[in-house]
Amino acid sequence: MAAAAGLSASRRFLRGRIRTGLIRSRNSLLPAVQMTACAVGAYAFAEYVLGHSGPLFAATSSLIALGFSRDPRLRRVMEVGLGCTIGIAVGDLLLHWLGSGIWQAAVVLLFSILLARFLDSGNIFTTQLGLQSLLVVLLPAPDGGPFTRSIDAIIGGVFALLVTILVPKDPRREPRKDVRKLLHELAEVLRECATALTNSDSTQAWHALIRGRNCQPLVDAMRHSLRASGEVATLAPAQRRHRDELERLTQSLDSIDLALRNSRVFARRLTSAINHAALSDEATENIAEVLQDTAAAIDELSLGLAETHDGVRRAHLRTARLDLSEIALRLHPRLLKVQRLEGETVVMLFRPLMVDLLEATGMDAREARDVLPGL
Repeated sequence: MAAAAGLSASRRFLRGRIRTGLIRSRNSLLPAVQMTACAVGAYAFAEYVLGHSGPLFAATSSLIALGFSRDPRLRRVMEVGLGCTIGIAVGDLLLHWLGSGIWQAAVVLLFSILLARFLDSGNIFTTQLGLQSLLVVLLPAPDGGPFTRSIDAIIGGVFALLVTILVPKDPRREPRKDVRKLLHELAEVLRECATALTNSDSTQAWHALIRGRNCQPLVDAMRHSLRASGEVATLAPAQRRHRDELERLTQSLDSIDLALRNSRVFARRLTSAINHAALSDEATENIAEVLQDTAAAIDELSLGLAETHDGVRRAHLRTARLDLSEIALRLHPRLLKVQRLEGETVVMLFRPLMVDLLEATGMDAREARDVLPGL
């Protein structure tokens, strides 16, 4: 029985991996075609037009510059080209002073890596500088001199930029996907807080806090994707019309980031309030309702920020703004039947989070603050 159960679990795991792999491959088909055409084109140009023999670095640098990374491509192109050039220069100088050999290669590699980290924090820059200096020491120079490799790397980078400009993907796709994930997590944090409050479960409120803390990588990932998308929208003429939307997404992300930070502060205080029974049954019910309604409004905000059609996006954002404004009008300890000081603190900590969410919908900061009832 145990063997049969293990075999069945292995089959399910294998089917899941195959299904995931097929989906990932299907979604990567267009970028893979672009990368292949770019690498082959760069290699052919360096070999047949410039006469370089075996210009592998033209192909590899184009692959690195395009890649599947979220980092901006212009930065990757600069890291590849500069890293290759400086690495060759460093390797050539150290080769002249130290000679060739294994221990010399070790010294050159260590010095190159430390120099690269001193000059820049980019991983690609460090890899290229160290690799090129090592190759200079260990391998004979190609026809045309050692800096032929540097020219090949620059050619590959230029081809990658041309592909980015001439065949760009929609720069809004990744940020939209990221903001949907981010707002889903924020809504779930508030729903967990509501459930914790209803059940008087401080442990669940603490779990909501941990979930909020785990959202920071999503914020960082979206910042990366927005930076890369902004670069595409600047380089590619066909995508420049999307720069305003990307700028609005950037502004919304700043507000969402603040809302996430405030949700963590709120969840921490809620944990204490639950432990000290600081809220009456009526106040507990009212605050839990506010949290659930806010989570639903965040779902509406997510639909708006991730929507492709301009009219539908504005409609969702308008609905989210109205829903959040109605919730904000209830955020007063007296209106929520809160009596004790610690319970009032819970309400007061939720007010800045509401302002952040209203700003994420596009509302002015002063107008968002004015929506809140006076204290």
